[in-house]
Amino acid sequence: MPNRPAPDSTDRIVFSVSELNGAVRELLEHSFGLLWVEGEISNLARPRSGHMYFSLKDGSAQVRCALFRNRARLIRGPLNDGDRVRLRARVSLYPARGDYQLIVEHVEAAGDGALRQAFEQLKARLDAEGLFAVERKRALPAAPARIGAITSATGAAIRDVLSVVSRRYPLGSVRVYPVPVQGEAAPPAIVAALQRASARADCDVLLLVRGGGSLEDLWAFNDEAVARAIVACRVPVVAGVGHEVDVTIADFAADVRAATPTAAAELVCPDLAARAQALPVAMTRLRGRMTARLAAAEQRLAALQTRLVRQHPRRRLEVPMQRLDLAEQRLLRGVRARLARDDQRLTALTRRLRQASPAGAVAAGTTANKVLYNRMVSAMRSRLTSSEQRFNIAARTLHGVSPLQTLERGYAIARDADGNILRAADNVVSGDRVSVDLARGRLDCDVRAVTGPDGT
Repeated sequence: MPNRPAPDSTDRIVFSVSELNGAVRELLEHSFGLLWVEGEISNLARPRSGHMYFSLKDGSAQVRCALFRNRARLIRGPLNDGDRVRLRARVSLYPARGDYQLIVEHVEAAGDGALRQAFEQLKARLDAEGLFAVERKRALPAAPARIGAITSATGAAIRDVLSVVSRRYPLGSVRVYPVPVQGEAAPPAIVAALQRASARADCDVLLLVRGGGSLEDLWAFNDEAVARAIVACRVPVVAGVGHEVDVTIADFAADVRAATPTAAAELVCPDLAARAQALPVAMTRLRGRMTARLAAAEQRLAALQTRLVRQHPRRRLEVPMQRLDLAEQRLLRGVRARLARDDQRLTALTRRLRQASPAGAVAAGTTANKVLYNRMVSAMRSRLTSSEQRFNIAARTLHGVSPLQTLERGYAIARDADGNILRAADNVVSGDRVSVDLARGRLDCDVRAVTGPDGT
């Protein structure tokens, strides 16, 4: 609990809002520590910062949750609204709002978890195919001379097997097929070892074993290819994977399932009465001591995690990171609203511009101009036709009175030497030169005699 504010003049202790929220936050975090909570995800938000914020709810209540980026990267598979999950989290408070919330450290599917669901689905499918049928199980040899062990060459399981064989059945020999028993490389290596042992047929029985671990650690033994290789193997297979509570697909596919690697070795080795009596007691004691040590280790781990969480500098960044995400969300909302308003205004201005645009008047004027042009062209053509008709009439009329027409009728035009038309005979005297224009050609003549109108 942080230091309380000093009393005022009335002896009342007055908190500021920040002091009160800080005190409540410290109280919540120190009172609860890490805890598990189960519920349904709703209102999931994923800002660009990589953090996640959501509500965890059940039928009658909900609580806000924050999953920061460094933890979100460790989550197996995507989170979605409606997912039912189990969270490992610590109780805290977001001071800026006074909201009580959970700071999430780990997320897994509720119930048996996602891996357990995949396990059940594969088990049901292979069982429907008959791979686990009791009828196909083979009996183990009573006294095998050669025992094959498919396991890690450096793990505790092979040491347990060798120890059991040496103590219970010194006459037997062990052939080790070393394989990785965890990770992506484990399933294909186990399949190859089973196929190799089946092809060689140099062992009377095979032990497929490994020590205990989490469901993820044992997942190689839940692989479909491993199960099919066990069924196809010509040598009887005893599966001893993990602890007594651990069950894998390999256990169902094997001819015999043993609770542990040690139990698997005991199943294939002839039992000595004295050892048989002492072994269960020793196993119980060992299991109790391991359980006690694991419980103590878990308590120490929880205490160390609590100390780490309290002292980790990440806590100082959680509130600013949340505040930044909220500010970013408000900014995005404001920008979207501003863009929407601007878009509406642009639409209205565009509509007004179209209404006030001279394009309509120009189009109407263009249409009217085309009509007037067509009328003008029609009028000009009509005027030209009328003028052409009048011209032709005038030309015919002029042609009718043309001197050339007169000449065509046999008349001629006489001109004196100066080119003047002669209209009377007394305009020339004997010896003058005159030219006579005919309808076709001209005559140059000399006047030999002149006769007047009266014949003189």
